[in-house]
Amino acid sequence: MTLEVGGVIAFERTFTAKDVEVFTELSGDVGIHHMTPDEQGRLVVQGLLTATLPTKVGGDHNVLARTMNFEFLRPVFTGDTIICEVTIEKYERQEKNRTAIITSFLCENQHGKEVLKGNFAGVIL
Repeated sequence: MTLEVGGVIAFERTFTAKDVEVFTELSGDVGIHHMTPDEQGRLVVQGLLTATLPTKVGGDHNVLARTMNFEFLRPVFTGDTIICEVTIEKYERQEKNRTAIITSFLCENQHGKEVLKGNFAGVIL
């Protein structure tokens, strides 16, 4: 995909109990809600694990992030499929073969409920 202002990059992921287990080990985020299933057998996915969706899109396009802002709107549970849409707000060539990029993103669950929104900015080297 060619990156340009107004372009939208979409990505989706279904979170599993194994994802939460591995992230718990890596991050040390051992909140009881990440370790004990609810009455439906689900775990709450760590917010920063959910935030890997827009950062994956940045990584796919070699963005060296300078700022990231996240607003966590509702919990994500194991078994949820989250669709993340990243919109390019600014894409501008700079000196030294760098490109500045500013994006906004919105993540929704499989029911169309917003779970995470925010933005990130950086440079593409």
